Amino acid sequence: MDEDALLTGEPPVYLLGYDIGSSSIKASLLEAASGAVIAAATSPGAEMPIRAERPGWAEQDPALWWQHVVAATAEIRTRAGGRLREVAAVGISYQMHGLVLVDRGLAVLRPAIIWCDSRAVSIGERAFAHLGPEQCLGRLLNSPGNFTASKLRWVRENEPETYRRIHAFMLPGDYIAARMTGEVRTTPSGLSEAVLWDFREGRPADLVLAHYDISPELIPPLVGTFALQGQLTRAAAAELGLPAGTPVSYRAGDQPNNALSLNVLHPGEMAATAGTSGVVYGVSGRPVADARSRVNTFLHVNHTPDRPRCGVLLCVNGTGILNSWLKTQCWPAGAAAYDEMNAAAAQVPVGAAGLSILPFGNGAERTLGNRNLGASIHGLQLTIHARAHLARAVQEGIVFALHFGIGTLREMGLTLGTVRAGHANLFLSPLFCEAFATLTGARIELYQTDGSQGAARGAGIGAGIYPAPEEAFVGLQAVRTIQPRPELAAAYQEAYGCWSRILERELART
Repeated sequence: MDEDALLTGEPPVYLLGYDIGSSSIKASLLEAASGAVIAAATSPGAEMPIRAERPGWAEQDPALWWQHVVAATAEIRTRAGGRLREVAAVGISYQMHGLVLVDRGLAVLRPAIIWCDSRAVSIGERAFAHLGPEQCLGRLLNSPGNFTASKLRWVRENEPETYRRIHAFMLPGDYIAARMTGEVRTTPSGLSEAVLWDFREGRPADLVLAHYDISPELIPPLVGTFALQGQLTRAAAAELGLPAGTPVSYRAGDQPNNALSLNVLHPGEMAATAGTSGVVYGVSGRPVADARSRVNTFLHVNHTPDRPRCGVLLCVNGTGILNSWLKTQCWPAGAAAYDEMNAAAAQVPVGAAGLSILPFGNGAERTLGNRNLGASIHGLQLTIHARAHLARAVQEGIVFALHFGIGTLREMGLTLGTVRAGHANLFLSPLFCEAFATLTGARIELYQTDGSQGAARGAGIGAGIYPAPEEAFVGLQAVRTIQPRPELAAAYQEAYGCWSRILERELART
């Protein structure tokens, strides 16, 4: 990209990215030449509700996502003035593994079954047993597990009237793209996260469709991750305040997109997040699978048949949500509460004076073989421990859970050298960063970016504004680097050993 274009009198090019989360919708307007964020917005101000009619269920109304896409865009329009009318391309990042069902008129048939919903665990386990490890791991690189395909089978078994009315099933980002363009589409990467992609054959997984008795006609037509997904309809453009015909040129699940936002595209590179859930995501140059499906492999955003790129995803569901729970229970409300928690935790020695917390309280955990162990507190001494100890034990417990899962990544041949993360959520805590770096031995680089910025850069790649992905990261620089602290390594190893023995004991009980 020619950064001197601004000096030639040519009008600047703007890119708009959305990150469709389960907590909120984020939007960012970037200037393509400099990578500068012109305006950013989040809607709503509080977390969006998640409906749980039964234990382990989690549903959201897709109309709520669109409502807050419109609201976030309106806020950007207020901050950026007429520049929103000059957007050259739109990109979408979205919460993975969800299920949205629509009829021919794109009317939603039931609430979306989202990523942390556990209702289809047993369906996926039966499918794995029937199809066998050789086919599942050799062709799908995963057990069908609790992913989108299994959730769709749940609807077929339990809501047959709804199932008969389905025109197409979609992932959350597919739905938002359809609201924008009127085109029902999905991507190979999206099908891989639904466990509906045959890595050996390079096409939708007929073996899963046949086993679940799902018609291939319910799969939307495929489009590339970096490609024209469609153009804004007049109706959508009017709602958003954008020009009709603006191309939507990128969509990807939140974790592959987070890796893109951090310029993690090549084998050996690794990204991490610690928001509602905690994720470590590494890129491999070949298809790899975990024999026990404790971590999962999907097509990365820049995968091509001649240059394979697979993302290996380790997820712990109960990370930031545990820290948020502690804030709600033990700290007064206010913008500074997390800062106060971090400061209090830092006053407590490594190991939190024998207090250990298992952070598994947000649904079935893949790293634990899809068991829903729940969160729990161990070693509490009423005469010793205060809320500062709880704050430290929460952050250490989250790091320990991620470190436990990282062992699987190492078994698969991935190594932790440098891990890149956004300077946000738990990575704002110096204690969390210190514990993560010291226990894992990784160097951590923190960047001032997020999923909506990554989606905007992805839109620029897909629209050809950036001729190559490597050119999309202008202006992206590390704001902080954390090295392991060797003098604390033994203390962290001892605390982790205590925590892991508690985990083993709890797992033996279930």
